[in-house]
Amino acid sequence: MRLYHGSKSGLTGTIAPVSRDVCDFGRGFYMGTEKTQPLTLICHGESPKFYEIDYDLDGLRVYRFEANLDWAMFVAWNRRAIPERFRSYYDEKFLPIAQSNDVIVGKIANDRMVVVLDWFFQGFISDIGLLESLQALNLGDQYCAKTAEACARVRIVNEKSLSPNECEMLRAKSENQRKLAVRMVDRIRLLHRRDGMSFQEIIERDTGRRWDEP
Repeated sequence: MRLYHGSKSGLTGTIAPVSRDVCDFGRGFYMGTEKTQPLTLICHGESPKFYEIDYDLDGLRVYRFEANLDWAMFVAWNRRAIPERFRSYYDEKFLPIAQSNDVIVGKIANDRMVVVLDWFFQGFISDIGLLESLQALNLGDQYCAKTAEACARVRIVNEKSLSPNECEMLRAKSENQRKLAVRMVDRIRLLHRRDGMSFQEIIERDTGRRWDEP
């Protein structure tokens, strides 16, 4: 399959699962199905480079998240959005997924979706609003290579350096997309302000513990 990756300073050496461990799916090497997503992530870098990749999943252990609440809670778990006192429940649920698979696949939390996730984690939008927003934003998928074996499958077929003018245009495009997404999602949030459960309520339901317990 053809996937895309962006780097703020370019790739050097062997491809490895060495991203920050607070990324959406934890530490790994990230690729996506949408060209625009990595471009808007790297346009603030000093010497950004964009890569086209051929990737083969054959024989790898792959876990695919549907566009549902489990995906959102897995992202919350990896981003440390879940308070420490509740993490043991989610450690038990998500550690086997994170540790026993070569590749994890799910929706991209791009510059539009990250706004929605932040609202969800802060209690400004319900789970129903979150999932409706996820459908409305029509996001692509991201592939996180978690192991050396998965990273060894990465075959770069094209590398492109971004010019200062291209970066400026991408920054403007990213900001415009974010503003449009905020307006659209705010309408969804208001439509479902009395529906569904908040992030706090979901954690209380899952763990059987009250939010205000020590």
